[in-house]
Amino acid sequence: MMCQEAGCGGAIEDGYCAVCGTAPVASVAPPEPVAAPTGRSRTTAQPRTGVPPPPPGACGEPGCAGTIVDGYCDTCGTAPAIVTVHSPSAPTVSATGRTSGRSVRTHRSASARSTARGRLGAGLVEVPPVPRVDPSSAILVDPQVPETDRYCGRCDKPVGRTHDGVPGRSAGFCPHCGTRYSFVPRLRAGDLVGGQYEVAGALAHGGLGWIYLATDHRVNRRWVVLKGLIDTGDSDALAAALAERRFLAEVDHPNIVKIHNFTEHADADGDPVGYIVMAYVGGTSLKQILRAHRAATKSYLPPAQAIAYVLEMLPALGYLHARGWAYCDFKPDNVMQTEERLELIDLGAVIAMDDRTSPIYGTLGYQAPEIAETGPTVATEVYTAGRTLAVLMMRVPSVGSTLGPLPGPEDEPLLAEHDSLHRFLQRATDPDPLARFGSMSEMADQLTGVLREVLATGDGVPRPGMSTAFGPARAVFGIDSAAPEPAALIAGLPAPLVDPGDCGAALLATTDAATPAELEQALTAGLRAVVTGGQRSVEIPLRLVRAELEAGNAEAARTRLSALDEDLEFDWRPVWYRAQAALLTGDHAAAAADFEAVYAALPGEPAPKLALAAALELGARATEPEPLRGDLDRALALYELVWRTDHTYLSAAFGAARLRRGTGDRAGAVTVLDQVDRTSSMFTEARLAAVETLLARRDPADLDEALLREAGDRVERLRLDSRTRSARVRMDVLEAALNWIRSGQRPSAAGKLLDVEFTEQGVRTGLERCLRTLAREEEDMWTRFLLVDQANAVRPRTTL
Repeated sequence: MMCQEAGCGGAIEDGYCAVCGTAPVASVAPPEPVAAPTGRSRTTAQPRTGVPPPPPGACGEPGCAGTIVDGYCDTCGTAPAIVTVHSPSAPTVSATGRTSGRSVRTHRSASARSTARGRLGAGLVEVPPVPRVDPSSAILVDPQVPETDRYCGRCDKPVGRTHDGVPGRSAGFCPHCGTRYSFVPRLRAGDLVGGQYEVAGALAHGGLGWIYLATDHRVNRRWVVLKGLIDTGDSDALAAALAERRFLAEVDHPNIVKIHNFTEHADADGDPVGYIVMAYVGGTSLKQILRAHRAATKSYLPPAQAIAYVLEMLPALGYLHARGWAYCDFKPDNVMQTEERLELIDLGAVIAMDDRTSPIYGTLGYQAPEIAETGPTVATEVYTAGRTLAVLMMRVPSVGSTLGPLPGPEDEPLLAEHDSLHRFLQRATDPDPLARFGSMSEMADQLTGVLREVLATGDGVPRPGMSTAFGPARAVFGIDSAAPEPAALIAGLPAPLVDPGDCGAALLATTDAATPAELEQALTAGLRAVVTGGQRSVEIPLRLVRAELEAGNAEAARTRLSALDEDLEFDWRPVWYRAQAALLTGDHAAAAADFEAVYAALPGEPAPKLALAAALELGARATEPEPLRGDLDRALALYELVWRTDHTYLSAAFGAARLRRGTGDRAGAVTVLDQVDRTSSMFTEARLAAVETLLARRDPADLDEALLREAGDRVERLRLDSRTRSARVRMDVLEAALNWIRSGQRPSAAGKLLDVEFTEQGVRTGLERCLRTLAREEEDMWTRFLLVDQANAVRPRTTL
């Protein structure tokens, strides 16, 4: 059986091409395709028009004359394509031009494609592309391992160091344990490895081996990278290389370097040395990008760019975790950018998470502190990703020869400016593994939310996004100038999303009971009908807690929370509801502490920040004799952060305006209210609040003609359906104008204010009309009499 890779003439041996190392896909004929054998596989379609299909048993890859043996090409190692039949009415086109099962739209314009390129971080960040490096220019002229990086592979003590004026030796024996070491490249330019790969030179060195550039003589002389061992006498390193070979044969991810083959080559002593054959990634590592940026700007990478880099790589780490592997050595050195693409380039430390015997490789300062006891876990991987993000965007102090603890906001201005980013790093690198993010997808969700905040803070442009934890805001609270009532706050806050995999999720979606008792009766009866096999719903008890809170039953909600299963011990939702129960009982400090905990757990979510801001505001206003200014300032900062990032959280806009007005910053409050979009259901309310903010409780000395005319123009532009509301807002403007005129002021020019002359007589006439309108609309007789009396009192004097 011959390999199908283009230009490869190898034969398939043990399931892989002996030349290029590619695992072929099983060859079958439609309409009953057979799954490809274990290994890296590709699914392609029928040959393009005009190209005859290969004869039975022959390799179908262009340029390959091999034959299929045991399911693989014996020349290039590729399995024949699964032939798929597509309806002519619904063709799909892959990036290679072949038809595939993955649908890709083909009608996008070139301009649309070009604008989408180079955008990382959930498509939010424009990262400068890095040009592809010419392979030959990347070769080291004098490949050496610095003395500071020379350690014994067995006892991990320094070797090959200068002493007594004598330079350290690159090869020799460890003076501590006698193990032989060598830091000299085993390969030289011109060496032919495995009879196929001609070495061009050394590219770099790392913790597990030298990396060489070579050309593949059998596959179109493509550039490849050979990765060997620094010290072949290290049995652990040899075992790691073999484990890497088994693992790499199964990896297929766009952000992980592609592995072609594994080969051996005898060194000068005749000992066989193993080499991984990888695709050449001609880019620049994040470490080099960071170093160049620091040299040019004397600063670290912008936080948005650093976040975009890490966000791009988290799915690759999650891909490994889903298959039971841990990367172990995630750091800037091991991520390469080529043009707009990022790739993990060194997989030497990858290990199975259930492997309890193999050595664990990594880099001090990035590794989780507990990894020696727990082994590699998702939590240790989260830790390394968090440390990598920190190193890219700020100075992490060193302790000895390794990185120390992360700085805090008091030492790092970046963290003081972006509190959510600080909290994200705190959770990612928490000393307690159970406190960290539970998966790379959860980490990516929260980091995306943090990125939206960072970008919105930078340019003031909102970056709304769908939440994976909360639904949308259910109502708008705090529209007037007073702090929101706890009941209104609870009714308006977003509700946690229901886990669709919960056995009670479908039942919750179909239940519309109103009171907690009715809801419990309906859910209990329904759950008996749908639950089998001893399953227990978590969502139903939480929904009943929420029902009690919405009904104002704080103690009943607490009773239900205390009875919840221990499965929710590390769940943030009981804490979320416990905070709401504290709000109902007036314990604002406890509510703020619990909302703070949810914020720390979900730093990229707007909902906990909004809830925390409201709790701080309520607590600050409840203090006597004066509100707590510090809590109000923090509440204002949180309201504005939520609003700046996502304009769908209208309660945050009214909260920010309310607190700005309380500090005397009326202009700032109006600016926030004016940002409410015209299409919003709260547009009119925001414009009314802006007029009230401009005029309410203002001394005539603080008023001027321009302010009064601005308020009048705002009211003129409003379209109010209610005659009562229209009359009241017009009264606010006219009363302020009358007080201003009675203080001795006069407009600079003749004209109208609203629809009356801007004179005392005209303003009085307008006020009289408004009061009589209110009287006509009023149902209470005594209130109507009072309004008529006020209209008579304010009407201008006439000679009639």
